[in-house]
Amino acid sequence: MKKNTSSLILKHFDQIAEAPDAIPRVRRFILDLAVRGKLVEQDSEDCKTIEFLHKIQTEKERLTSAGKYRADTQVKSLKHDGMPFIIPTSWVWVRFGAIVISRDGERIPVSKDERNQRAKIYDYYGASGIIDKIDDFLFDKPLLLIGEDGANLINRSTPIAFIARGKYWVNNHAHVLDGISEQFLRFLELYINAIDLKPYVTGTAQPKMNQAKMNSIPIALPPESEQQRIVTKVEELMALCDDLEKVQAKRESRRERLVAATLAGISNPQTEINDSKFFINHLPRITFRPEHIKQLRQTILNLAVRGKLVPQDPSDEPALKLIEHIREEKLRQLKDKKIKTDSLFNQINDTNAPFPLPLGWTWARFPELGIFGRGKSKHRPRNDPSLFTGGTHLFVQTGDVARSNGIIKTFTGKYNDVGHAQSYKWPKGTLCITIAANIADSGILSFDACFPDSVVGFIPASVFPHARYFEYFIRTAKSQLLEFASATAQKNINLGILNEVLIPLPPLAEQHRIVAKVDELMSLCDELETRLTTSATTRRQLLEATLHEELAVN
Repeated sequence: MKKNTSSLILKHFDQIAEAPDAIPRVRRFILDLAVRGKLVEQDSEDCKTIEFLHKIQTEKERLTSAGKYRADTQVKSLKHDGMPFIIPTSWVWVRFGAIVISRDGERIPVSKDERNQRAKIYDYYGASGIIDKIDDFLFDKPLLLIGEDGANLINRSTPIAFIARGKYWVNNHAHVLDGISEQFLRFLELYINAIDLKPYVTGTAQPKMNQAKMNSIPIALPPESEQQRIVTKVEELMALCDDLEKVQAKRESRRERLVAATLAGISNPQTEINDSKFFINHLPRITFRPEHIKQLRQTILNLAVRGKLVPQDPSDEPALKLIEHIREEKLRQLKDKKIKTDSLFNQINDTNAPFPLPLGWTWARFPELGIFGRGKSKHRPRNDPSLFTGGTHLFVQTGDVARSNGIIKTFTGKYNDVGHAQSYKWPKGTLCITIAANIADSGILSFDACFPDSVVGFIPASVFPHARYFEYFIRTAKSQLLEFASATAQKNINLGILNEVLIPLPPLAEQHRIVAKVDELMSLCDELETRLTTSATTRRQLLEATLHEELAVN
């Protein structure tokens, strides 16, 4: 006794609906069951399939004798050996070309320019279905059309076979097939849409299935009555899939609105810190997509640099005092000739600032907060082997920064002493910011390294224990930095632009709290991503198990 397939789909839908392409894969599963004789039960009272083949042969002989078509009247069944899959004993294998009548010779292509000069009345078909209208028709009965060329023959993103009805025109990009009945053509339609056509397609850049290849396709043919039951059941289940897609789309839309509202609530300037914490704590319950996690990460960082992630403490030393300490340090370094010039601490007009800051915060720039400058790679060409042979000095490129996820752990190569001499080695803990190729990607060196002038380095003043807060800030500012990139083949921003970037600087104690909180929440995001990946894998496995259970070869 076969299981009720519609019940099977409904039973597992909640679990499998989140799997990638769940509904399209269920549709393919239904078609697979149909063409293997696993969708509806066989009935011993059905007329034998061989009798149906005789009816096809008789009809083809009649049409041939009437001079309507030239058709091969020999309709022979095939041996089961070597066929794609096992079929019920009441089914037979036949070649596609033996059971249909080709009407390709009646097709007439009409150029688009000519169609545009004619009235738009009747459907004009191509390989993908209706592509236009025209003022005349070639066919006025239901026929099976199969796309002759196009990528869809391979990727099968949409059905390649379809029934054309009414009065219509067909160009030379779709095969036109007649058959013993419309019901039979509908069965062949679902059959062709179910199977893999790659073995019958020539070419890859421009895939094509010519008439000879199409005619050679083996068809598993059931008795005529069972064909009717199969078509009816497929239509029923496809309608169910349509309903499930609507339910899924409605649910996804509701989730998206809820996530958007939650993120908006977190980011709202008027939202208090405790309210933001409430939103963040409950976001995992409604987060079901990787893009939600990405949005959440960005929202957390935006809150952090606006003073909305952790509460302010009036007893914290204000950031302006921090600036004074840094300036005093720089003046000592200048006096001791440890640095050549002192960065200008220009007064920043708050009216030009991107957003208001909490009490105790101030605006600052990178050059004022430490050592800031471009990397060096003077020698040309930069990939000269003489710079690298036998090297020991780690060399980082923009790609290493781009894939660092905040901490640079990879390197592109190793300079030897010659390469090191024409470059400059930055210490572990340096914040790296790309200004070419990958714009405004950032990461902190986990080792001493050289890098080229396509990367800018920032070594925070000694009052800062690390550059973590500044790396988090760059992530939030990246979109604004990209706006400064010149519209050239390779976008880039210069050091002058980065010199002027305004940094919201909190008191040092609050920086520590911010970094700790961001670290905690980023770990939460990592857990959510892992959970999503695990859930997606589970759903995918359940979907595969559900489908393969029915498709298992007896």
